[in-house]
Amino acid sequence: MPLPHRHLTSVLLRREGDLFLFDCGEGTQISLRRLNLRWKKISAIFISHTHADHVTGLPGLLMLSSQVERDDPMYIIGPPRISEYIQASMDVLDMYINYEIIVREITEAGVVFEGPDFRVLAFPLSHTKPCYGYTFEENMRHGEFYPEKAISLDVPKGPLWSKLQNGETVLSSSGETVRPEDVMGPPRKGRKFAFVTDSRYSGCIAGNVKEADFFVCEGMFEQALSEDACEKGHMTAEQAACIARDARVKKLALIHYSPRYNDHDLSVLLKEASAVFPYTTLSRDRAVHRIEYED
Repeated sequence: MPLPHRHLTSVLLRREGDLFLFDCGEGTQISLRRLNLRWKKISAIFISHTHADHVTGLPGLLMLSSQVERDDPMYIIGPPRISEYIQASMDVLDMYINYEIIVREITEAGVVFEGPDFRVLAFPLSHTKPCYGYTFEENMRHGEFYPEKAISLDVPKGPLWSKLQNGETVLSSSGETVRPEDVMGPPRKGRKFAFVTDSRYSGCIAGNVKEADFFVCEGMFEQALSEDACEKGHMTAEQAACIARDARVKKLALIHYSPRYNDHDLSVLLKEASAVFPYTTLSRDRAVHRIEYED
């Protein structure tokens, strides 16, 4: 449930000027406004499941987006019946929508959305109704460009350098063929973001979020309540940390805390998780985390 100083679940990923939203709990638009983000740049919304605390922010956000000019469609990806929920909300509320909404319901694990240099994958979780986790994965990046090598091969600075960095073969001033691999290092790994909430513990999750640079995962209860967590289709902070450890992620951010914990009590969850996976933090409303590239 929403608390006075804790909104419901929603995570915003900002990349190259585009915004991607994961879940849309009640009050999501309030945080967007307080962060002064250009919500019309939200390209896609990924919904884990259709329990109210993860979708009730959608109607307000969709109407908010109609208050600005928008040329690009809004993609909404989620489990079965997400299309029904959106359509019913639009009909009952007589929504004014001045842009295209494209809804895709997930029928199987795999790629559910992609751009020219990234892809989003969904994988099933174990909850009380169909629920999915997501990973946002960038493609491999070009290797590091070495100007001194280009100069030594008689390739003058300018457009030819750009072509080499974009993977094109060029001719040097002396007419020799110069390939990208002649002046660049090996390809470099792109960044990976993972989002998991509302799920019982499963070792299979680690395989899907493997080597994520930033892993947002529910840590709803302390370990003493593990049986209660499993019965309700959730996991403990310690179990989230076990997934992070086994998946060799770089950083874990806990989310989706039980309302039984006030902000001070959350230190219990952090302590238990950190004992298993030291690179753990508590997510907070409107907290900002940078996901850096590997060198």
